[in-house]
Amino acid sequence: MTGEPVPFFRGQRCLVAGGTGFVGCHFVEALLAAGAQIRVPVHHRPPLVQDERIEYIAADLAQREDCLRVMDGMDMLIHAAGSVGAAGVAPQDALLGMGTNLNLTANLLWAAWGAGISRALVFSSSTGYPAADHAMAEDEFWEGDVHPSYHGYGWMRRYVERLAEFTAQRSKLHVCIVRPGAIYGRHDNFDPRCGHVVPSLIRRAEARENPFEVWGTGDEVRDLLHVRDFVRGCLLALEKSGNCDPINIASGQGTSVRELVTRVLAASAHRPDIVFDPSRPTAIPIRLMDIAKARRLLGFAPTISLADGLADTVQWFREALP
Repeated sequence: MTGEPVPFFRGQRCLVAGGTGFVGCHFVEALLAAGAQIRVPVHHRPPLVQDERIEYIAADLAQREDCLRVMDGMDMLIHAAGSVGAAGVAPQDALLGMGTNLNLTANLLWAAWGAGISRALVFSSSTGYPAADHAMAEDEFWEGDVHPSYHGYGWMRRYVERLAEFTAQRSKLHVCIVRPGAIYGRHDNFDPRCGHVVPSLIRRAEARENPFEVWGTGDEVRDLLHVRDFVRGCLLALEKSGNCDPINIASGQGTSVRELVTRVLAASAHRPDIVFDPSRPTAIPIRLMDIAKARRLLGFAPTISLADGLADTVQWFREALP
């Protein structure tokens, strides 16, 4: 693989906030493979990775005292905790989720600052970019408003960047900001009420829906990246990127929803009648990210094709969620 971040993390004491969730558990696995010492706070969700080398500790990261307690003795923070927005989430609940994210980020950065942590990884979002018909580079983030469909979540992620900048400017904490593409893979959220496009399509394909109805025209374009590639890129960024210099970690390639549906159905070996309904609401028509900066500074390039990634995710879904 390109740019494996193994040596840098060997022996480092890493707190993975959100390490019991979709993205966080993949950080736990990657850091274990890199020889890091790992601590994971546990609140509502049980651990997904079982390994005696992981220190699981009960904590509520909404409480500042718990944040200080779990941060004690750590070298690095990976902040993968919080609520993720999705089309199926009611606006009132989305508001609470956005508040939760801001509160958790402020608490964790405050605790990392006080505990003398050396490095922290914080996630922004591609939803913070303004609407455009091309792959967006990092310096275009603030050139316009976010798309109306992402007004709340996109602006929340923009403010997360400001919280990170505030912390980095006034402390010795090295904060790395990553802007993810659309991440998918094993342990994703397959809840039909709030799952993102890939897990939602997989669940419906495995349920053998026919006809297979898809909202929108199918021409909507997304930047899809397998979670293992994403984690690898993030660890490279935490090692090599400048302080609070945001960096896109994505595939750098667009996939139409029409093509995605075809590939999901192929991975699921399901051949239904596909019906696109342009009268139903969809989000931003095109969301693409430029990864030239990640290639140049990190040596990052995706290694898992969409076909292979979908096949792996479908296999895991069948084994884990019958």
